[in-house]
Amino acid sequence: MAATAAEALATARLVLRPPVAADAPAIEALAAPWEVARYTQRIPHPYPPGAAAAFLAEVAADRAAGNALLFAITRRGDGAFLGMIGLEAADEPGVLEIGYWLGMPFWGQGYAAEAARAVLRHAFALDGVDMVFAEVHPDNRASCRVLEKAGMRETGRVATRVRGEPVETVRYEIARPVELPTLLVAAVALVDPDGRVLLAERPPGKAMAGLWEFPGGKVAPGETPEEALVRELAEELGVDTAERCLAPLAFASHRYGTFHLLMPLFVCRNWRGTPTPYEGQRLAWVRPQRLGDYPMPPADAPLVAVLRDLL
Repeated sequence: MAATAAEALATARLVLRPPVAADAPAIEALAAPWEVARYTQRIPHPYPPGAAAAFLAEVAADRAAGNALLFAITRRGDGAFLGMIGLEAADEPGVLEIGYWLGMPFWGQGYAAEAARAVLRHAFALDGVDMVFAEVHPDNRASCRVLEKAGMRETGRVATRVRGEPVETVRYEIARPVELPTLLVAAVALVDPDGRVLLAERPPGKAMAGLWEFPGGKVAPGETPEEALVRELAEELGVDTAERCLAPLAFASHRYGTFHLLMPLFVCRNWRGTPTPYEGQRLAWVRPQRLGDYPMPPADAPLVAVLRDLL
């Protein structure tokens, strides 16, 4: 496992950095309670004085050799030490194991899942890493939830020993994400003088037929989203508008099975012509509070709340 010793990771609330000798007192204080150590295989209990310094020396050696990559979990702003998280090379090539612990004062605040997501992203940025796994004590439901929030899935049970006792740990895995092409689509909420929004039903024969969506379509190479909407509105609905009449409101980002959709949503109140279903779609003028009554594709649905707040 190739890794850069000075590498740090940042999230919205955390900085994951290489541990240093000055972390020893915090490690001994936070890892000492039985509630922290009980489900782990490596945290000693009672925690011996001075053991943290020896542990940190081993961490530095493993990091230099590329056998493991351990981070101190610290909080942005005050730099408080919260716990540790890391990756370790497994016996199988291309496979890493993730492990972590968090001090009790910081439980239940989402820090562990936030750190796990960052480390998993980092893992798959390393060359040759195809899968990451974790093994969790079956009674440690909080840790299971952390892994699930980080995108890992339970794959079975593994016979092992925890503190000398035979246990069937729960194994979680996540494979390298498939890189999907990004599809840029522009959509518009046409709003009439009564404050109603136009929806179009996807016609039979199209993907997601029967679902309702905001008019729009794919952005062609060389087009801007505004140019695409002017073109699509003319082609699909016989509506004539101008780019200056399109006000950007929000955007959707959704991963479908074979592509990732990015869809900016605009609002338009000025156009010429009566919307006409030139492509066999049904049209409906809908009050903002009734938009939720119309089943929508996953990418469109989250935009409903934004429109309700606006209108």
